[in-house]
Formats: sequence, structure tokens, C-alpha cells
Amino acid sequence: MKTILLALWTVIAVSCNTQRTKTVPVVIESPTEKLKPSQIGEYVVDIFQDSKDNLWFGTLEKGVAKYDGNKLVYLTTSDGLPSNRIVDVIEDNLGNLWFGTGSGLSKFDGVTYTNYSEKDGLCSDMISNLFIDSKGIFWIGTWGGVCKLNGSNFEKFAIPYPDIETMINPDTKDWVTTITEDSDGSIWFGRDGYAASRYDGKSFTHLTTKDGLNSNNVQSIIEDDKGNIWIGTRVAEKDNPDATNRSGEGGLNKYDGTEITHFSAISGLSQNDVYGIYHDYSKDIWISTISNGVYKYNNNNFINYNVPHPVMAFLKDNRGNIWLGCAGGLYQITADGEVINVKTNGPWN
Repeated sequence: MKTILLALWTVIAVSCNTQRTKTVPVVIESPTEKLKPSQIGEYVVDIFQDSKDNLWFGTLEKGVAKYDGNKLVYLTTSDGLPSNRIVDVIEDNLGNLWFGTGSGLSKFDGVTYTNYSEKDGLCSDMISNLFIDSKGIFWIGTWGGVCKLNGSNFEKFAIPYPDIETMINPDTKDWVTTITEDSDGSIWFGRDGYAASRYDGKSFTHLTTKDGLNSNNVQSIIEDDKGNIWIGTRVAEKDNPDATNRSGEGGLNKYDGTEITHFSAISGLSQNDVYGIYHDYSKDIWISTISNGVYKYNNNNFINYNVPHPVMAFLKDNRGNIWLGCAGGLYQITADGEVINVKTNGPWN
């Protein structure tokens, strides 16, 4: 699940034994045609804008949808993708699109798909997020840990397990939920159960509930323009097999390098799941909650938007539009603050 950041991409040369499929995607729906409208996807979990201003929408069940300003095109397994579960989309500096899927990694050069799996060295085919840092290192977060693409090889990258006091879900203990880079060049990893880990290139520092986090189940991490680290967490107790004991801490945390601030006075930002945090180019911070919609944070103020479904992805595009990928379709926040559902026939403006 995720969250979208643009980075400085570098050339990645890959010479693994891979599957290559040459295909031309087929337009199956167009907002200019009078077709029966449907949701872009029931679960829109990633939104990305490429260097040509195309918008990409990753879904869990319909592949990835591309909107070029005129038409909507779906890329699926029938075109060459290894899975229709698309959880992350990024672009390298050659214009290649990389898709993180439920069955491995796929590179798309506009014509040919090159697919990679555990057979090629991936630590898990169930990918959760992709990130290329400022040094050009390609990080791949999965449900089985982290690996990185170094030259022509995938290498497992081990993250130490900090001492924690909360219950660990064995199914998600190696799930890397988010990867990002701070302004010092350190890489942050979020994990579902083992909290947040910072790697400075030599050693690791961990932030857990012992340091003040309200949960060790970290779902998202971003840095704001002032150098604060924002961390979204979910309620760890939801893993308790006893349904009567599935409540507890969770929510939003802000770390200034010394101490952690919680936001218990704002409804939904504590005792709740915060899955997504997004820092846009206007310096606004967007926070998704499970039960209280979406908040925009600016100048120490929280503005709430009533979104009818949990939000899993954010994007502020180059025209200033705010896009929301939800468990229930694609939405947009208009200039006057209205939340609208964008289907295959739009509205797209």
C-alpha cells in the first residue's frame, strides 16, 4: 500500500534471465465514447504521473490504467504483465515504467515487457513498493523483505529486527510497507510489526513504541520540507486472535529528530489506522484515516475531507489536481473542496 514520490532516476542495466513479451496495449475504454461507466478499479492502490504527464492507476484486480489526457488504456496480463495486481508504478530516467505486482517486477519500455521473479533473484514475488533513491539504487520492498537491484543483480538487503513488545503477525512480519529517503540521504523502511528503521549507509536506527511511536505497525513514512519525519501506523492489536481485544494505539506520528508528537485531539489521528501520508509539491501533507476520511495539513492546521472510502494512494498532478486511490474506486478533490468519484468516463478535468 502504499504512497508515491518522484525521484531522480538513473540508468539501470539488467541482464537477468527474464521473460520478454512484445505487445501493443489495446484501448478498451475511452471517456470520449458513450460507454457504460465503471470504476477505474474497485481497489486503486497507486497513482503516478510520468515524465510525459500520463497518469497511471494501479489496481488490485484490473491491471494498470493509463490516462493520457484523451483516452483510458488498461494494461493487463493479456498484454504481458505477470499479474493484474499492480501496487506501485515508477519511472527511470530512460522513460521505462516499472510495475510492482503480485507476481514479481515488470519493466515496460512502451512496447516490450521484461518480467522478473524469485527465479531471477527477487526476495519475494509479492511486491509492496518500489523506490529509486538519489544515488540510483533501486529498492524493492516485498512481503518477504527488501532487495535491491545493483547493476545486473538482485541482492537481498537485511534489516535488523529491533526488540519489540507487541504481538507479531507471522504472516506480515517481513512485509516492508514503505521505503523513502530523507534530505540527509538516509533510507527509511516501514515494517508491519517492526516499526520504522533508518539506514544511513553504515548502520541502522530504529523507532518503535519504546521511543514513542503509537504502534509498531508502520504503514507510511514521509519527510516534510522542515525535516520532520511523519509516520502513519495501524492498530497493532487488530492482529489479536481474540476479537474482543482488537483495539489500541495507532495513528499519526511526527518525529523531529528528538521527540515524537501525537495528534490525539484530531479525530481519527489516534486510536485508528493511518495507512497513507503524502507530501505534495505545494508542501501540503495529506493523511488518510480509516474512519475519518482525509486530512490536509498546512501551517499547523488540519482540514478534513469526507471521502466515502479508505484512501490508499495520493497524487497532486502537474495541473494541481488532487487524486485519491481508494478501496472503492478513484476520487478527486476539486478546487472548491468537493470530493467526486472519477469513473472510466470521467470527469477528468
